[in-house]
Amino acid sequence: MKRRDFIQLTTITSVGLSLSATSFLTSCASEVKEFHSSEYRTLVFNLLKDWCDGMIKTQIIKPSDPKIHGLLDCPACETVHARIMDAVYPFFYMAKATGDKKYLEAGILAFEWGKNVTRDDGAWTNDLDPKSWDGTTVFGAVALAEALKYHGDLLDENTRERWYKRLELATEFVYNRFYKVDASNINYGATTIYAFNLIGKLLNNTKYISRGKELATQVKSFFTKPNALLFGEIQGKDKKKLSPKGLYGIDLGYNLEESLNNLVLYALEENDEELLQLLKTSLDAHLEFILPDGGIDNSFGNRMFKWTYWGSRTSDGMQPAFSFMANHNPALGTATFKNTELLRQCTHNGLLHGGPHYVSHGIQPCVHHTFAHAKPLATLLDHWDNLPKINKLTPLPRAIADGVRYFKELDVSLFSKGDWRGTISAYDSIYSPTKDVRQATGASLGLLYHNKVGLLCTASTAVYKMLEAYNQQPQPGEDFALTPRIETYVDAIWYSNLFDLEVIFTSKDDTHSIEYNAKVQLKNEVFETVTETASNFNLNYTATSEKLEILANTNETINTPTAFVLPIVSPTGEKVVQVSEHEVSIEKPNGTVKITSSSVIKIKDAPKERLFNMVPGVEAVPLIMPFEDKNQVKITIKVI
Repeated sequence: MKRRDFIQLTTITSVGLSLSATSFLTSCASEVKEFHSSEYRTLVFNLLKDWCDGMIKTQIIKPSDPKIHGLLDCPACETVHARIMDAVYPFFYMAKATGDKKYLEAGILAFEWGKNVTRDDGAWTNDLDPKSWDGTTVFGAVALAEALKYHGDLLDENTRERWYKRLELATEFVYNRFYKVDASNINYGATTIYAFNLIGKLLNNTKYISRGKELATQVKSFFTKPNALLFGEIQGKDKKKLSPKGLYGIDLGYNLEESLNNLVLYALEENDEELLQLLKTSLDAHLEFILPDGGIDNSFGNRMFKWTYWGSRTSDGMQPAFSFMANHNPALGTATFKNTELLRQCTHNGLLHGGPHYVSHGIQPCVHHTFAHAKPLATLLDHWDNLPKINKLTPLPRAIADGVRYFKELDVSLFSKGDWRGTISAYDSIYSPTKDVRQATGASLGLLYHNKVGLLCTASTAVYKMLEAYNQQPQPGEDFALTPRIETYVDAIWYSNLFDLEVIFTSKDDTHSIEYNAKVQLKNEVFETVTETASNFNLNYTATSEKLEILANTNETINTPTAFVLPIVSPTGEKVVQVSEHEVSIEKPNGTVKITSSSVIKIKDAPKERLFNMVPGVEAVPLIMPFEDKNQVKITIKVI
């Protein structure tokens, strides 16, 4: 959509508000109450308020044009994000909490705009095309149900009755659409379980409650063994489809930010002990992937084309599941606290930005990130009295880990030695067989983190593709993969270990070091092995307390320019020094990163001195180490 002039409403104009509701808002705002976990609650409340204020700034006020009146106009995308009904609940929560009428009106306007994507069968479509994806109706239904359950008294009787009827229509559509838990990706099935329970009780409709219970029974077979990772994130009808390595479709972003939230809320409400035990195991396993700064390591997830360092772009956020279950494991509380702090750091001018380096690279935020992640914060605040105490006293597993943790369900290994934290991935489950977007695989270094200086290396998609055009931002500038890799080009065709799905790697963990060894092949996007030059390489990683070493070598003849590419995460403003042909240093706030190589180090030219990738929303300095006359490249990374 084209940019418009906006009017920020501060008084009731286009939507009527009864006098009783106005006085009710005033009385609610005057209430004073003490809460437990006050530091965490203050963080959550202030962030939600900031987001609600930011969304209001984008809301179009044009009563003469109902097609845009109430819409949130995205600063980044030339399209309509039709799921703005998700914002109704956080707006209503903030209206009651503050007594400020602008939040109530914003919520009403967002709901009424939904008529533009309403179908006769009760669905809300994901964009303006009535034939577009309709599964997201369940998310709008949950938001509407929670708004009515907790804050429906803000509406006059006639409006409230009309909204209840709209909720019933949407729920009936969902009832017919999701007749089994794997009727779509598992995040939809998991959400539907909670939706039917919530709405069934709100509408006093036992058939919805019964359907939720049926789906909850079904979902229990969608957890892996032994780590209870939820699976079923894969295109196609068979959500239990196995990869050639025998692995299920798993995406940590959707698990953490959507599916587990809704399953936890359902299991606690129904006291489903069997499901709760599965969820405890699952949450503990997912917790292993939370980085010390609250980042989510989804470098290998098969839907990581929507990965941003804090989570996933159009899902809800990890806060409910981790907060509600913090009494089971206090480290879950630490994780949600730190992740919320990261969301705060990535918020500017009231909108959540899709990565830590949006501002430094001049990237506008997508408003979808904000309205999706606002809803679960309202859920927390409305249930605060039922939450366990939450603080940051219990360290995260990855902050104190030492050694190797291998997840056989993913063919992914996490390593920790000294201050180094890393991820090695050979996961081969592809989300979309027709529009393949490749996560970290091929024994690649999916992520490298140092406790002193933070994120150093990260995977991106091998090639950035708009698999969900309405749910992704276009890649600005050059599409340059951030995943460390070996690569060559033959007749302009790219070959890399990033396309090798058959890799097998081994690890060795002793007192002083951790070592990984893999044999990889250079392949193109359609999995063809390069034949004109060396294709078989040994790829080794060795971590000690002092350094990380990468060794890539081959016994074959290299006939075309071949290099190891090592993008180092670094926002604009950090000083980069080419110390010599074989050494580069990057000065960070808490230390200097020193990279040395047996080969000449070339820094790839970039218009802004940094390359940026939407996945996971960071800038990087791209270092290229050609094999030159030798058949090996040895790289050492230190932090001093």
